Amino acid sequence: GGTGKTPLSIKISEMLNSKGIKTTVLKKFYSEQKDEQLLIKSRTNLISKKSRKECSNEAMNKNFKYAIFDDGLQDKSIKYDIKICCFNSNNWIGNGCVIPAGPLREKISSLKNVDIVFLNGPDVNNEEIKEKILKIKKKIKIFEGRYEIENIEKFDLSKNYIAFSGIGNPENFYLTLKENKFKITRDFSFPDHYNYKKNEIESIKKFANTNNLKIVTTEKDYLRISKELRNDIDYIKMNLDISDEKTFLDLIS
Repeated sequence: GGTGKTPLSIKISEMLNSKGIKTTVLKKFYSEQKDEQLLIKSRTNLISKKSRKECSNEAMNKNFKYAIFDDGLQDKSIKYDIKICCFNSNNWIGNGCVIPAGPLREKISSLKNVDIVFLNGPDVNNEEIKEKILKIKKKIKIFEGRYEIENIEKFDLSKNYIAFSGIGNPENFYLTLKENKFKITRDFSFPDHYNYKKNEIESIKKFANTNNLKIVTTEKDYLRISKELRNDIDYIKMNLDISDEKTFLDLIS
């Protein structure tokens, strides 16, 4: 979680569709991940079914040329044409252990079976990480992704803000805000895919009102909040900027 799989899936779909290549994003249905489903659906085409096989079958039936899974690299029943693995630039492999002892879903040596690695996150020097990746697989392709705020013009950066999020890596969200000159007085973090309760949102609003603060959250969190509670809450709309985008597009298309 928190490595940028969904933003990258959306970005790839948008890039291919802009070239006239009929593309969809596939996501196995999980009831607790409706926020990601809504986010994908708001940006591009989404197919979400109870199994990845059902997703694939529908994509073929609808004559999509490309189908992008936003998750499921460990699903050995799917034969992927291109395998992309995402890491967060700040956290890299954490303690190097596999779930539940650490953040990895497979041993890092599994990168030998991957075609492309994406290092997503803040603007940091990734040369040491790249060296470690290339030692595992010399011919692997490595790209970097940086998050840009698309709707920065709607925010008054002279004001103080309270930020909250329930995503895989909330620290990246807060760091992005600070990099873009947001003055964050207080932040609240919740578990990934958190189902916000009415009293929790009202408590955040009360704190903001008492301390004369604006409220900001992620687009994914905003979509998870019931519509009647969204007033006075703004969200950041992120765009993933890919290093050497043309080379990446040529590689996947």
